[in-house]
Amino acid sequence: MAQESCDLWLERFKREAGIKSAVILSGNTSDIMRNPQNNGVYQPVLQVVIDTLRSCKYTSIIKWDRVDGVDPSLSDPVILLNTPPAASSDTYDLGDDLSDTSGSSTPAYRDPDEFFPYLLDLIRHGTGKTAFILDYSDYLFGNANSLSEKERNYLATLGKALQLGRSYDMLSTAEEAGNIVVLVTKNSASIPPSFYLNNPLVSTINIPLPGHTEREMFTKTNLSLLRIDQDLTHDITLMADFIDALDGFTLCETAQLFRLSRLLASNSDSRMTFEKLINLYKYGEKTSPWEELSKEKLTQLEERLGQRVKGQNEAIRKVKDVIIRAYTGFSGLQHSTKQRKPKGTLFFVGPTGVGKTELAKSLAEFVFGDETACIRFDMSEYNHDHSDQRLVGAPPGYVGYEAGGQLTNAVKERPFCVLLFDEIEKADGKILDKFLQILEDGRLTDGKGETVSFSESIIIFTSNIGAAHVSADLTPSAARSYFIQEVRQHFIENLHRPELLNRIGDNIVAFNFIEDPAVFAQIAKSKFKGIENFIRERYKAELVFRDETTAFQAIAGKAGKENGGRGLLNVMESSIINPLSEFVFENSESLAGRQIVICQFDPAKAFFTFELE
Repeated sequence: MAQESCDLWLERFKREAGIKSAVILSGNTSDIMRNPQNNGVYQPVLQVVIDTLRSCKYTSIIKWDRVDGVDPSLSDPVILLNTPPAASSDTYDLGDDLSDTSGSSTPAYRDPDEFFPYLLDLIRHGTGKTAFILDYSDYLFGNANSLSEKERNYLATLGKALQLGRSYDMLSTAEEAGNIVVLVTKNSASIPPSFYLNNPLVSTINIPLPGHTEREMFTKTNLSLLRIDQDLTHDITLMADFIDALDGFTLCETAQLFRLSRLLASNSDSRMTFEKLINLYKYGEKTSPWEELSKEKLTQLEERLGQRVKGQNEAIRKVKDVIIRAYTGFSGLQHSTKQRKPKGTLFFVGPTGVGKTELAKSLAEFVFGDETACIRFDMSEYNHDHSDQRLVGAPPGYVGYEAGGQLTNAVKERPFCVLLFDEIEKADGKILDKFLQILEDGRLTDGKGETVSFSESIIIFTSNIGAAHVSADLTPSAARSYFIQEVRQHFIENLHRPELLNRIGDNIVAFNFIEDPAVFAQIAKSKFKGIENFIRERYKAELVFRDETTAFQAIAGKAGKENGGRGLLNVMESSIINPLSEFVFENSESLAGRQIVICQFDPAKAFFTFELE
């Protein structure tokens, strides 16, 4: 069995404690873990650190934070009181016996102005090995570029204490090496870099999230406390799936998940699957829209999408293939059985106005039951340096850091969604690097250090690459080959990012030109319903055609296939909407309860005429 990450960082900590004067512990510091010094009992990381220091023969451990000051339960009052006074006139007063401070209203040495001189004085005059643990170090210092005078004094005092606290006798053993200062922080960036960069006295150790073996051991140890309707004890595959589903969870969060299962079981006779339990814990929803998909519903996918997107049957079939892979659990299976990638990735390319954005919206409505589940990002707005910060958030210390990123915030708020990145070719190159991580790992860390999961979303890119030079006379198969080749050339030769193209794989969907006038007529009819509804609601009148078939044929005949559906909308605006708005303006007082008849198209005037009946 591979050595687990918790063992690795803990072993390194023990090793560094014997040779360094200070260790910065960052990362997953608020979690729980097995304590090898206490028969493998799960305890807070800080307790494990304390017990590890004790095993390293430290004669005194002093834990301090800005809330409680020095923890009297860990400190040895006798050693502290026997500290000899310093020779200088500015000797720091060690104060009363720490054993009496537990009942005091003021915690001992809570103020950093008191603690840091105390630490230096104790190291300078104390005997034996002393370990100082500075908890909640995230809140010790402000911005590293604008430290206050007091904060600089703290750093200087720490630096001097490190110099005095370590023995440099080459013959000394690790147990004789001297004192150590341990700073515990969630984010190492909260400690000024000047303290640890190029400083041989200081080591930085990151505490990672629990690995697979740690999650498995915790689950099996506490399995009797998990209340679900699946038998993980006798189903090895199901157990493996559950442990994989906990990837990215801390053990503390896993314990909360177990507690949630018991809370739900106590309030209901029924139990849920672990998938639903995790969805409820992560997203506040018991069911995932993906679970509500059924074989019967998926058989209607092509028909439902085809009601809104006309003339793109092959593109719709390609989308169906991706959704079925996600439904059956085969999405990304060739890469990893953990399946943490997005549910599907699609790259829509083709002429303008052929339904790329419309297909993304209709897919969101089909899968998630709401067109607003399609979250659109116009990538032409992200075409300059540092645009990636708008998506994921500015780094700490920069303006807007607290607001987070537009993309990461949107996915945190609505994890079940279609993410539509329109005109991706216009985005700055740095943006594409973010997509590499999303497509590969299904997650992204924002500027605040929070990890956002994309595993429940569908990623769709749209592009007009090659549309400016394509001939409208190409056959559908030739046009598809042309667009796919243009996309490959753009990513490989222009952007020099073949790795992103590899992540997209065979999911490049080329859209056709709309050539059939009957398709244009269908699009015109679907768009015209909005006009009819508007007239009915706003003016209490009905729009009727004198000859509907001929009218839509006339509209379709004026739309050129080069401009697609958008060109058709422009034709409708000039031939129907503009003269209709003028007619309504002139007759607004007499429209209620009457019919507005759309007469035949007048070729000479290039628009329809209207009458009241």
